[in-house]
Amino acid sequence: MPSLYEIPIENLRGIGEKRAKLFKKININSVGDLIRYYPRTYENWSDVTQISDLPNLSHNEAISIKAEVTSPVNNSILSGGRIMSKLNVSDETGAIELVFFNNRYISSMLKYGETYYFYGKVSKSRFFYQMISPEFAPEAKAVEINPVYNLTAGLTNRIVISAVKEALLLLPQKIKETLPDFVLSKYKLCSLDFAIRNIHFPSNMNVMESAQHRLAFEELLSLHLGMYILKNSVKEKTPVFMPFDYTSEFISTLPYTLTLAQKRAIADCINDMKNKTSPMNRLIQGDVGSGKTVVCAAVCYNCVKNGYQAAFMAPTEILAQQHFETFSKMFKDFDVKIEVLTGSMTAKEKKLSRLRIASGEADIIIGTHALISESTVFSNLGCAITDEQHRFGVDQRSKLQSKGRLPHVLVLSATPIPRTLGLIIYGDLDITCIDEMPPNRQEVKTVCIDSLKRDLAYEFIKQQLDMGRQCYIVCPLVEEGELDLKSANDYAAELMLGILKDYPIGILHGKMKASDKDKVMHDFSAGEISILVSTTVIEVGVDVKNATVIMIENAERFGLSQLHQLRGRVGRGDYKSYCILLSDNKSDQSVRRLSVMQRTTNGFEIADEDLHMRGVGDFFGNRQHGLPNLTIANLSDMDTVYQSRCAAADILKISPDLSDKSLSMLKSQTMRLFSDRISAMN
Repeated sequence: MPSLYEIPIENLRGIGEKRAKLFKKININSVGDLIRYYPRTYENWSDVTQISDLPNLSHNEAISIKAEVTSPVNNSILSGGRIMSKLNVSDETGAIELVFFNNRYISSMLKYGETYYFYGKVSKSRFFYQMISPEFAPEAKAVEINPVYNLTAGLTNRIVISAVKEALLLLPQKIKETLPDFVLSKYKLCSLDFAIRNIHFPSNMNVMESAQHRLAFEELLSLHLGMYILKNSVKEKTPVFMPFDYTSEFISTLPYTLTLAQKRAIADCINDMKNKTSPMNRLIQGDVGSGKTVVCAAVCYNCVKNGYQAAFMAPTEILAQQHFETFSKMFKDFDVKIEVLTGSMTAKEKKLSRLRIASGEADIIIGTHALISESTVFSNLGCAITDEQHRFGVDQRSKLQSKGRLPHVLVLSATPIPRTLGLIIYGDLDITCIDEMPPNRQEVKTVCIDSLKRDLAYEFIKQQLDMGRQCYIVCPLVEEGELDLKSANDYAAELMLGILKDYPIGILHGKMKASDKDKVMHDFSAGEISILVSTTVIEVGVDVKNATVIMIENAERFGLSQLHQLRGRVGRGDYKSYCILLSDNKSDQSVRRLSVMQRTTNGFEIADEDLHMRGVGDFFGNRQHGLPNLTIANLSDMDTVYQSRCAAADILKISPDLSDKSLSMLKSQTMRLFSDRISAMN
């Protein structure tokens, strides 16, 4: 099987140089690539609809009919020289018109009096039903289950099908199995030979599902194995030595009691830094308001007391400034010097700050991307922390780490992800979940309304503002032009002229300059702005304890996890807080999704619901960790994700480096999947 990856795609019959270029656009360079290029869906031609049942079909539904050609093909010339061909076909229950465009050969392909299968979408003209340019095949040659592939311009589904058939002819008589026998037996998987031969042209839907499950399982298994090997590959020994634990000393000065989850997170980090010879590489995942910042402060304190500097990189200047102020308060009674470094500082301020960092005078350095600029040099960096890790690329985090000699690495995420999925997405990191909220954290009351109650919502917001509180209003768009949604600018203008005209209103969106955004957020934090009309750029924002209301327009357009992040902007102080979800969408799915937000404030529960309702979506959309593209596996299929993980654990017990001869095929496949990240596993 691997040798087929060495046969160029142009070696197949019917694939010349021109078509080969089209295949290469969709990353099919070899025969092996093509065989592993699985259909994205299937057309079930065996499920035949009678023509008399067409009035009962759902709108725009694709169907299969089996009918006889009952009229000659009638060609007519349209403007521009285009050809339109029409003919009638009938079954025993009725007739339908077929329409084709620019097919000069249709009259020779569809013969009067012969029976064919036709597959396509049905539309209704004034007096009769039509199928526009359906796929078709003679009754005797029709394949009941037809594959449909992802394509590129110039490459048709028929061309790919023809090429796949040619490629399958090159397979050996028996494809060598990649999975151990005990895995096939334990998880009731079909053989690789059966799966490969039936994934493209299954005889029925049951066969297709069996092949699909086997191949998805195998792909997830390779993913688990690859992540394990990356995580456990030989690491350089870090010279950063932290033999002493000062956690109790730090905690004793806090004016509140840490949760058990916070204590566990601190202990995990300290254990990594004290007892591991390689650098800590840990993710702390915690819900909005779960107390990740104080965990980082404890880690930084241990770092400083052991003789090293700690760097804390935040995605925005306003967030960096907020962390600086928080840390300054926490360490006011300690001999620990806190430094801040951001891009908006004057040249003189940055120069002095960098001198203190380079000399070692600064102990804990908090900043933005300015921390990773070439002119920023650390004296003795022991720990590099990245806040809201999804806002930074892999290169940016690596640059911060490169500021020291293999320092410990800690990344934070406030985006709850189902644990099993997190083990894949963050498989190269050790993970600690802070799954407990501090006892003083306000629970935000969430309500869902439609636009008929908008004025009541404004009155409620007005009451909160009159009490001295502040409010966020979130719009999905920045500029006018999509459906009937208001832009942030127009929305704010409308409020300024309407019921909230007596209150200072600010506008924030992603197209503003960074300095302008920081100015608006600073003014909102300072209380100079009462209402902040914003797009989702406030999803990860400052801790404004005085903000008690967030109203989210067109709430159905956001994912549940994103709504939860937005809701986390309020309820951060001592005041009762509220989230108003405004939506006129009454579809069952929208109602169900928004009811979840009203039912729970648990981010992990919401993440599970979001995953089940929308698929993997946002969770895997951001490939910050350079994970491979999956071709057939679905990360929403948590049962298969879990089973394949268990199988990986069993295999690794036998051979942690996959060097066992029986695993050679599986090892080769894992290497291909991780070709960008694994140069060699031998």
